[in-house]
Amino acid sequence: MNRIDATPRVTRADTGQQSRLRQIASRFEGVFVEQLFKAMRETVPTDGALDGGGGEDLFTSMLDQQVADSAPARWHRGLSSAIVKTFGPRVASPPEAR
Repeated sequence: MNRIDATPRVTRADTGQQSRLRQIASRFEGVFVEQLFKAMRETVPTDGALDGGGGEDLFTSMLDQQVADSAPARWHRGLSSAIVKTFGPRVASPPEAR
């Protein structure tokens, strides 16, 4: 008795597309976190005696970017996981099945 296997076979192209999806989702997550920190920092008053001016603005911008690059990697189920979970099946299916 031959049974037809209903599970889709993962091809090398599918694996590459899944990898690319994870990479793009991770980048998007980093941009999102960076914008989140930028918006949060804008709520902090800067009219005090210790306002650092342009140098402080440059440093905080670089700090936000560094934290945005490293923080999502520590999350087990972050935004990138949700993106991959949502769009992964669409990437794996052939274009005519969509």
